Amino acid sequence: MTRTGSQAPIHRLALRVKDTAQLFNSMDPTPFLNKDLDPRANEFIESWASTHPLHSRFHLTIHMEQWPADGDPTAMLTSAIHNHFIYKAELTRRRLHQVLKQGRMSLFIGIVFVSICLVAADYIGGLGEGAGYRIARESLTIVGWVAMWRPMQIFLYDWWPMLRKIRLFMLLSKAHVQVVQGK
Repeated sequence: MTRTGSQAPIHRLALRVKDTAQLFNSMDPTPFLNKDLDPRANEFIESWASTHPLHSRFHLTIHMEQWPADGDPTAMLTSAIHNHFIYKAELTRRRLHQVLKQGRMSLFIGIVFVSICLVAADYIGGLGEGAGYRIARESLTIVGWVAMWRPMQIFLYDWWPMLRKIRLFMLLSKAHVQVVQGK
């Protein structure tokens, strides 16, 4: 890690590959600029970056054993890596919107259901004071509030890890990429 003045800290990662093809998913037929990174390379970069604060800057140095015959691959690899993480950020953003939409629908259903359960519990509570009435009343109350579990989980816990991933992918989409020849 390096820190320059008041700027964000810079974290450096060195990747060692045989050639450019080793960085990309061999099952993806698209050109390099639009290709997915190899799942292992992606996981390695993502897990490394996730250990650093979100106000960091990232520098990736790719050590390539076999230099391409058509010249310096730095520009092509920089674009490919940036495009890959922009795409991953967009996929995660879409997933976040789906989760929040599901949360809103779950919340609506949960509020309606808990309201019905509480009204029914009050009605049963007014019918009598026996143990059976109390059990039915308490059971309806508990079932109603349990129905709120999923919406609360979505709005309290599920969304923020996804937002962190989006921020991480956007940082990686702006990473400085350097390609050097040799091990």
